[in-house]
Amino acid sequence: MLLGDLGATVIKVESPGGDDTRHWGPPWTSEGDSTYFLSINRNKRSIALDLNSPQGRRRGLALVRRADVMIENFRGGSMARLGFDYDSVRGINPGLVYCSITGFGTAGGAEMPGYDLVVQAVSGLMSLTGPDADTPSKNGIATADVLTGLHAAVGILAALHHRERTGEGQRVELNLMSSMLSGLVNFGGAYALTGDVAHGIGIQHPSICPYEPFPTADRLLVIAAGNDRQFQALCGCLGLDHLVGDPRFATNAARVGHREQLTDALASVLRTRGADEWFAILTGAGIPCGPINDVAQGMRLAESLGLEPIVDVDGSAQVANPIRLSATGVSYRRCPPALGGDEEEIFAWLDGAEGADGLEGADGLEGADGLEGGDGRGGAESPEGVDGCRAAGVLG
Repeated sequence: MLLGDLGATVIKVESPGGDDTRHWGPPWTSEGDSTYFLSINRNKRSIALDLNSPQGRRRGLALVRRADVMIENFRGGSMARLGFDYDSVRGINPGLVYCSITGFGTAGGAEMPGYDLVVQAVSGLMSLTGPDADTPSKNGIATADVLTGLHAAVGILAALHHRERTGEGQRVELNLMSSMLSGLVNFGGAYALTGDVAHGIGIQHPSICPYEPFPTADRLLVIAAGNDRQFQALCGCLGLDHLVGDPRFATNAARVGHREQLTDALASVLRTRGADEWFAILTGAGIPCGPINDVAQGMRLAESLGLEPIVDVDGSAQVANPIRLSATGVSYRRCPPALGGDEEEIFAWLDGAEGADGLEGADGLEGADGLEGGDGRGGAESPEGVDGCRAAGVLG
């Protein structure tokens, strides 16, 4: 979907029963549609193919032949059995960028189901997000899926750039586990470098203080004073200038070592006013902070800042693509598709019907189509944000 916003023609190839996310809910729209499905499928066309049938296989291969990018996340061995594995399809399209997404790679974990919840658990992420070492917690969003989708998009763009220079396609491989481990960032790096194993400490930072939520007169406010200058400014706003000269708080390392004493002193003053009032005061002094909002409050804040977080896509309210380009901006051309809703147009194009090739442009079909998707074993919750640059779709 991300690259579809940038102009890719995305053909989502579904099984006759449809993408599982069409049935994930609540919440549902007033028309009974899954908001989960609608949130990740704009700027896509949909066709339904049974790849086990001769006709479905023929049309699938015809689509591969004309594709720039193919994306799949089938279970290990499924693509080879169907004749859509990389070694098979590159023979009919040497320039194809073929992106495979699995849960745990193609070696020892090839047969392991890849669900975001499982990957968050086994990667160690849950041990970092809970309030303490004994209370692991799942992230509210499908973190492994989203990270893998973003990594896939970057890998596809790199492969397309290589093809522009050489004419050669290539395989792009991703797995949820590796993407999640890379997403552990400093925690993963600390283990790699020193063997240190971190554990959950709630909404705090193990290496920075103050960098956590504080109670106010009405709701929680997070403060992220990441350097001495910001800490000094915070103390000035709170009337706690004496803390600046206290050796227990003179440096960030000292503050981390005396976290409890410092946070108690800060909280005693922060409780005297509401979160929004402190937000205005501290932000005005250049101190990173903000109230802990719900989703609606977050959207309203973005609107007040002129970020335009929600766009209308042919009657479907969608969260905006965050990328801003000065010359080639994103576009919102198509609302999420009905199952098989574009078959007449696409099948005519694939079958070479007269006039069917007149579908060119930013979202046209001529020379810009492909396949993406899977059966859920490689990442059933994987985001549809792994679309091709000039061409992509969903195979599943």
